[in-house]
Amino acid sequence: MNTAHRPRRLAATLLAVTLAGAGLTVAVAPAAHAAASDAVIKLPFSSYSAIAVDSVHQRVFVADSNTDYYLNKGIIAVYDFQGERITTIQTPAHVSGLALNADSTKLYAGLREQIQTYDTTTFEPALLSYTNTDTCGRELAFSGGQLYFTTPYSQFVGACSTAQTYLDGIVNGVHTRTGWNDYGKIKLESGPGDRMLMGQPRNDNAANPFLAVYDTSNGSLVRNAARRFADGAGHGALDLKDMAFSADGGKVAVADAAYGTRLLNTDDLTDAANGYQALPAGATASSVAFSADGKYVARGAAATGATPDLLVQPADPTDSTAPLEFVFEGSLDGDRVAPRGMEWSADGSRLFAVTTNAAGGQYWLHIIQPPAVQYDTRFTGGLTHSPAQAVAGEPLAVRGKLESDGPAPGTPLKVRATRTDATGTHDLGSATVKEDGTFTVLDEPDLVGDATYKVSFLGDLTHRPAEDLTHTVTVGKAPTSIALTAPEKATLSGGITITGTFSAQGKALPDKAVLKVVRTDRLGTGTLSSVTVGADGTVTINDIPRTRREVTYTVSWPGDDLHTSSTASATVYVTR
Repeated sequence: MNTAHRPRRLAATLLAVTLAGAGLTVAVAPAAHAAASDAVIKLPFSSYSAIAVDSVHQRVFVADSNTDYYLNKGIIAVYDFQGERITTIQTPAHVSGLALNADSTKLYAGLREQIQTYDTTTFEPALLSYTNTDTCGRELAFSGGQLYFTTPYSQFVGACSTAQTYLDGIVNGVHTRTGWNDYGKIKLESGPGDRMLMGQPRNDNAANPFLAVYDTSNGSLVRNAARRFADGAGHGALDLKDMAFSADGGKVAVADAAYGTRLLNTDDLTDAANGYQALPAGATASSVAFSADGKYVARGAAATGATPDLLVQPADPTDSTAPLEFVFEGSLDGDRVAPRGMEWSADGSRLFAVTTNAAGGQYWLHIIQPPAVQYDTRFTGGLTHSPAQAVAGEPLAVRGKLESDGPAPGTPLKVRATRTDATGTHDLGSATVKEDGTFTVLDEPDLVGDATYKVSFLGDLTHRPAEDLTHTVTVGKAPTSIALTAPEKATLSGGITITGTFSAQGKALPDKAVLKVVRTDRLGTGTLSSVTVGADGTVTINDIPRTRREVTYTVSWPGDDLHTSSTASATVYVTR
């Protein structure tokens, strides 16, 4: 992770502003920076299968997988909510899949040929039931008062991704084969209201995997809604990494590596009317978890560099509060959130996230505490701009001040800005709020007339949004000028040469300027041939005067939609 540990930091993008030539380019750089976890623990194994959180006794159980060889033993590491290791349980065979019963008195662990239970206070083991052999790794879910688990079997570990997997259970104390089965390492997730999700990862035997909701009440297992996601052409198939019920059970979130975070209606698995914003560019969904208090959703991802690997945000997709973003980088933190790697404490005060390195051979446990309090924010003093006269095609700075209650934010707050003119509303990106609350939005208006700037602070998990602030600027045409250099005297026979320069501020002219030349002498006024301004802004006028005495040359440019007109004159005294 690339920042020191300190509470309540928000990662956000930085506004990069570059002046280039006559124009101003504003770009939002994807430079998110990590908000540090409250605790990070290196896990004592090189594989991972499951995490379970006991909020009654404040215990976190993390299991390895270790299914590479049939004689392998397993490990369940046990931590408290502060990250201190309480004990390490060694299982008699490889362990995969963990689940807690309703009152958190028992931890269920899936072993190679049995389901083991552990007392959650003494950690004493007991055999629950022998099972069919699992060679690939189980999934466990406690739902409707019963324990359900998967039993995949493959003669070779390398073929586990396409193994035939059976859904079994210990129903009313009896090992039961439910009759449901399909290919791949089927995933299970329990939810409120005696519901259970079953999802199929994409594999060579399942080009269009399914997601299904089951009713587990009364010791039965009844399938309700089910969905496959590919269209008629085979596009859009689910690439399942994780799934979770919302706190009230009304929604299902799916971490789909091919799509992002899907939000579905539980009753029919149709897309919810409002979904979550896309994950940051370059991030691939790997995990998802709702807090039981209904406030937050955590969306884990696999990403590289400064791209966030974890977003913690309001569970309500219509809430535009900016997410808390985490970047995990390297040997102190891992590089990404592991699939099926997140669980919340029951009160929503802690998120437990398992991360892994890119190679998948090391694992870390992060304990994250979203802020319990949000503080008010407000814009003060209105907005100002400089220069006082805004000009089309030239840089303009809009300045303001944002005040926030509570402790100083660990990373700078960001405001977003838009400009609305006759052609519509234009996004100007974000600007950093300095320690004193001031900020500057840089822009280059490209249209003459009124431009209204709106500055917004959408809030974050620590701060409430501020009421938007607007400021209207009258944008004028950019000035132009003509400068002439002429001799004081000339002769009829020798002719006259006048040199000059033409300059235009603001946006570059689409074509070279063409200047009108008018000559006035004692015989009258007439228009001469126009002259084109050179690429370097210079102009040359050659003329043979037609009479003696004073001759005045007036050079003008009419202006255009973005530039003012300009004129200049020079008088020459002509002799024989």
